[in-house]
Amino acid sequence: MRVLLVDDDALVRAGLTMMLAEFDDLEVAGAVSDGAEVPAAVNTCRPDVVLMDIRMPGVDGLTATESLRARRDPPEVIVLTTFDTDAHVLRALRAGAGGFLLKHTPPAEIARAVRRVAAGEPILSPEVLRRMMAMVASGGADPVRERARAALGRLSPGEREVALLVAQGRTNQEVGTALRMSTATVKAYVSRILTKLDLTNRVQVAIVVHEAS
Repeated sequence: MRVLLVDDDALVRAGLTMMLAEFDDLEVAGAVSDGAEVPAAVNTCRPDVVLMDIRMPGVDGLTATESLRARRDPPEVIVLTTFDTDAHVLRALRAGAGGFLLKHTPPAEIARAVRRVAAGEPILSPEVLRRMMAMVASGGADPVRERARAALGRLSPGEREVALLVAQGRTNQEVGTALRMSTATVKAYVSRILTKLDLTNRVQVAIVVHEAS
């Protein structure tokens, strides 16, 4: 799997390059220092996954993620940062990022996240998942909840069952086991859910489910 690094700190880029080189199935295809460089780098390097910092001097990582995910057939994005404010988390996930990890995440977990996100499975660091659940538990604006509930109302009962398990972070295989479906059937359900809700990935499905609760 080809990875593009986006971080304004040269030491971080060097460290991530060395770290990912330890894994035979991962290759750092390129590294840039600003979000403004991402479009050209993606065209040149053709990465499967982009590891994206948030704060950079020119175009920040969240803006770059939004632009990147709006492209046709974009690579997956994992936001890898030291900043995990509520606004950062929600904006990144709503923009279509497939993962949100903190930079102190162990190397093996970062590599695992790259593999999972490349396979279409979202990944959140435990700290970020707790923050997201806390935001839901504290309650949001009623219009947000009502919009989310209306969105889920467009799903069939079977699709809602799958969406609920996706929101728990279950893999396709785990969803299939729980609902006695084949993995191929689960993938088909997830595809229909994304189409009906006009979403791009499973993390966004999880956000809608949590906002509706």
